[in-house]
This record gives sequence, C-alpha cells and structure tokens, in this order.
Amino acid sequence: HKIEFIQGDIRDLGLLRRAFAGAEVIFHEAALPSVPRSIADPLATNENNIDGTLNVLVAAKEMGVKRVVIAASSSAYGDTERLPKVENMPANPLSPYAVTKYVGELYGRVFSRVFGLETVSLRYFNVFGPRQDPASQYAAVIPKFILAMLRGEQPLIHGDGNQSRDFTYVDNVVEANLLAAKVPGIGGEVFNIGCGARFTLNELVAALNRILGTRITPRYGPPRPGDVRHSLASIEKAGKLLGYRPTVGFEAGLKRTVDWFVALDGEGGRERH
Repeated sequence: HKIEFIQGDIRDLGLLRRAFAGAEVIFHEAALPSVPRSIADPLATNENNIDGTLNVLVAAKEMGVKRVVIAASSSAYGDTERLPKVENMPANPLSPYAVTKYVGELYGRVFSRVFGLETVSLRYFNVFGPRQDPASQYAAVIPKFILAMLRGEQPLIHGDGNQSRDFTYVDNVVEANLLAAKVPGIGGEVFNIGCGARFTLNELVAALNRILGTRITPRYGPPRPGDVRHSLASIEKAGKLLGYRPTVGFEAGLKRTVDWFVALDGEGGRERH
C-alpha cells in the first residue's frame, strides 16, 4: 500500500479538501490536547478542536467522504458520581478542552442527521503507549512518570494520588477505530473506548516500580483545576454494536510502553526528548 504523508493543519480548509479527495473514510485524530493547556489558552484550544473539527466535517461532506471517525474524549462526562460512565449520561465538561471535544461530537451528530455524512465518535479513556511525548509540560501522565522513574526521579502527582483512570493501551484504540470505520448502520453514534477497569495514580506508580524493579515514591502537589476525580468506561455499547473487546490490559500495555522508552534511551533517546 502506498502511504502519502501531507504535513498540514486542520485549520486549513483548502488543504483538507485536497487531502480528502477520493477518500471513503477519515479518521479524525487531530486536536490540541491537555486540560491545563486549555485553561491557559482557551482560544487556541477552541480554534484547533472546534474550528478544526468543523473544517474536517465540511471538507468530508464536500468531497463525498462516506464516514468520519472522530476521536472524542471521556472528559465530556466531567465529574459524575456514577461509575462506570455510560454514553447516555448527561455531559458535564469541566474544562475548555472538555467543552471543545464534546462540541466536536455534537457537530458530528448534526452532520450525520442534516447532511447524511456518517460520523462515529469514540470517547477515548486515557490512551497511552509507545511514542507518547513525555517532554512537554502538558504531557500525559504515563510517559511523564516513566521518564521520571527511568531517571531515578520521583514522579509528581497532583492531589492525593487516589484519583483513578481507565488507562487504555493504544492497540485497543486502533482496533476500535478500524471497527468504527466498517460496521454498518452506526452513523451519528457515540461510543466509549476504554478497558472497563480503573487504576489510581498511586497504583500506576506501584505498577511502574514492579516493572522497573525500583522503589521510587511519588511527590505530591496541589490538585489541578479542571481535573476529573474518577473515570471508568462502560464498554457495553461498543461491545454490542462494534464488536469491540480490549485485548491488551493495563499492566501488559504498561510493560510494552516501558520497554519502548528503555529502548529509546538506549539509542540516546534522552537527548532527543
């Protein structure tokens, strides 16, 4: 298969039209992530995640694309007392980032109903795996913790560490995207994509210590505004309608991720971070 790489920006509608010509399915994974970044710069988050998503949908409609699979976010739920989080629960976004990801879903649903463009939104739950960048101040927690602990440093936890997440290894998310691209009759639907299990940040550090053979204790700092306390996906709907079943569990995925970072450091990766 020939793969064509186009370096561009989803805020460029003309570029999207050219890129989508002849395509049947678009996987819309582009976004400006991070809750803290969205609080620091809500305008940039809005421009990329809402305007950019609207551009993707408009270009897809104009170019005759059959289906758009949208990377949505579990952040749409906010702090619900009820767990697991089920797709028909009311949205309650707690940050500009969460608002923008939820609006992307709403636009997708409207484009399905009004324009007949099939859209499927996948609410990702804390995706992790190899190639995640740990260097940014806005990096996701797992690569940040792995890099710190490989260097013998204490990872920094915001809050008491008992906040929990449904950490989802990237292979599970890839499989969900492929299913969402080909299963018929699901235009306009929203699905949770997680593992249906949750682990606290303290348990994450303990698991990394087991994998690395270390005994590093975390540092604790003040909680961050906009952070959700607990997150756990109900994956019943995705199982029923998509045939989705997570195949890589939390600790197995964590081991693969650590192995990748160790190999990268062996190649002089630390300097490249």
